[in-house]
Amino acid sequence: MRKVVVSEYVSLDGVMEDPGGAEGFKHGGWSFQYFNQEVAQFKFDELFASDALLLGRVTYQGFAKAWPAMKDEQGFSDRMNNLPKYVASTTLETLDWNNSHLLKGDVAEEVSKLKQQEGQNILVAGSRNFVQTLIQHNLVDEYTLIVHPIVLGSGKRLFGDSPDKLPLKLINSKTYDSGVVILTYQPA
Repeated sequence: MRKVVVSEYVSLDGVMEDPGGAEGFKHGGWSFQYFNQEVAQFKFDELFASDALLLGRVTYQGFAKAWPAMKDEQGFSDRMNNLPKYVASTTLETLDWNNSHLLKGDVAEEVSKLKQQEGQNILVAGSRNFVQTLIQHNLVDEYTLIVHPIVLGSGKRLFGDSPDKLPLKLINSKTYDSGVVILTYQPA
């Protein structure tokens, strides 16, 4: 059985909104000053431990706009562009990014089916509203929080709208020279 791994850049105060600066959020782009080779290697390893992406509409549209034009020698962009991408959306009718599939019907049921297939991890990035749906249906197997040493004071928070308490068990932590801490949790 495959694991659904939610991997998010977050600030110390839990904000996950627009770490790359593409969405127009007033604090957008807050993660760049902490990105270094250590974080890049972590993201590389994480992507290559996955064989599918699971995305909400907003994140999908941002990724679909940016990734097809990206190139790198290590193969990260090729991996992003070629992995199967499963998209939760009630408004999109077509998906233009290579190897993208629209989840139809009951999204929780569709994700459960994906989890039952053989393969590597199913990676979720961004997609805050969709992550809330996954949490509500107990479909997240692992949370990777890439915590940045910055307080933003406002913005959308990863767990801000969780309906109930969500007990988690820390299974790994790693601190980098940039001050970034990667915390990996599983539901308790």
